[in-house]
Amino acid sequence: MKKKLFAAFLTVAMAGSMLASTSVFAEGEKVALITMDSIDQHWIGVRDGAEKAADELKCEVNFMAPNTKDDAQQIECVNNAVAGGYQAIVIAANGPDAITSSLKEAQDAGIKIVYVDSPANLDAEATFSTDNQAAGTQAGEVLLKTLQDKGITSGSIGIINTNAASDSTVKREAGFRAAFDGTDFEILETQYGEGDAAKSQTIAENYITQGVVGIFGTNEGSTVGTGNAIKASGKDSIVGVGFDKSDAILDLVKDGYLVATMAQNPDVMGYEGVKAAVEVINGADLGGAVTDTGVSVLTAESLAE
Repeated sequence: MKKKLFAAFLTVAMAGSMLASTSVFAEGEKVALITMDSIDQHWIGVRDGAEKAADELKCEVNFMAPNTKDDAQQIECVNNAVAGGYQAIVIAANGPDAITSSLKEAQDAGIKIVYVDSPANLDAEATFSTDNQAAGTQAGEVLLKTLQDKGITSGSIGIINTNAASDSTVKREAGFRAAFDGTDFEILETQYGEGDAAKSQTIAENYITQGVVGIFGTNEGSTVGTGNAIKASGKDSIVGVGFDKSDAILDLVKDGYLVATMAQNPDVMGYEGVKAAVEVINGADLGGAVTDTGVSVLTAESLAE
């Protein structure tokens, strides 16, 4: 009887082993996650999603982002991933041109490239990001409607971007500007705060001094800076709209200093990015597909619900 039970157990174990060996994912893949910086809550969200995928797929994911948005530091991270023997790099490119050469060298070395949030100017296996131009237009429409509801049909509007190169925020700005085509509003020359909340607040304060009726922040730091400047000014007539959903941004929305923020899904970017990386390491062809990971408009009313 014991022999029969042992034989049955052995058969089940062997069957389980065979099923494991035919799984889509083999254990032990080594993936580097390189975002623009390691501080913004947006990138922490990307990391959290990536780590969730790593747990499920039993692969190794290392978060190798620089401390600040800096092309040279991000290039160094890519070079470290190549030297470290990583099989795939999941990256949000700070500057689409600056990082391209390093990513091409990684590709030539056999490393798979997957983009999250912001691509570089190099074909990759797949991209997981917000449809940034459409989301920027949506942000512009929210700001425009809010002004119109206040009876304001003209005036100047400021934009605080991170830099003139990052693909994601450049597209958000373009979409935002498009929302005001054919109106009597004047969109002022864009100012760049490098994603830094303090620098962005100074820019927003200067805009407020110029008499703007609205300000758009294109990322977490610029949005926090915008909200803080409006709060400090005491002028509740200025309409602020931004991007991302850090705790600081959500508080500014709840307290009425920002009318709305465009909330992305960074965890989805990280999760799907790592999943795709493991797939291509194991021979899948994703054809460079671009997947929209979605966006939601968060207002004080929606947050209260």
